[in-house]
Amino acid sequence: MRNILKVIVLFVALFAGSASAQTYKFGHIDFNQLLQVMPERDAAQKAMQKHASELESQLTTMQKEYQTKVQAYIAQRDSLSEAVRSAKENDLQDLQQRIQNFQSVAQQDLQKKQEEQFQPIVKKARAAVAEVAKEEGLIYVFDVNNLLYHSTQSEDILPLVKKKLGIQ
Repeated sequence: MRNILKVIVLFVALFAGSASAQTYKFGHIDFNQLLQVMPERDAAQKAMQKHASELESQLTTMQKEYQTKVQAYIAQRDSLSEAVRSAKENDLQDLQQRIQNFQSVAQQDLQKKQEEQFQPIVKKARAAVAEVAKEEGLIYVFDVNNLLYHSTQSEDILPLVKKKLGIQ
């Protein structure tokens, strides 16, 4: 009986010792800050601004056309026959509907363009984070933008990821 008890105590001591000897390493990064300093971001941002200004220019042209037609209609309204007045009002409503449709489609197009421009950058950043985490033996890397607390024992890997990507 004593021998069994000694074996159990020895087993528990060895198991507890090996469990406490194993340390887990955690890391954290400000992923938004990393994306801000990536050189590819500037080119993507310029492409987005160019695309947005093209859409905005088209919308402005449509709105000017609408305003011009509204002003012409108001100036002529009293002198128009009922049939012509109705046709012009329908034309104005159609134009207003096209403007609203254009705004909706343009917003969707802009979101799609943003995803196309920034997805490769995010993918590259995530791959660099994964590489650094493996090199450093980290089991988790947290984004500080979604944390309520992080310990000083957690390693900030932003400098390592920037180095991996060749960013100063």
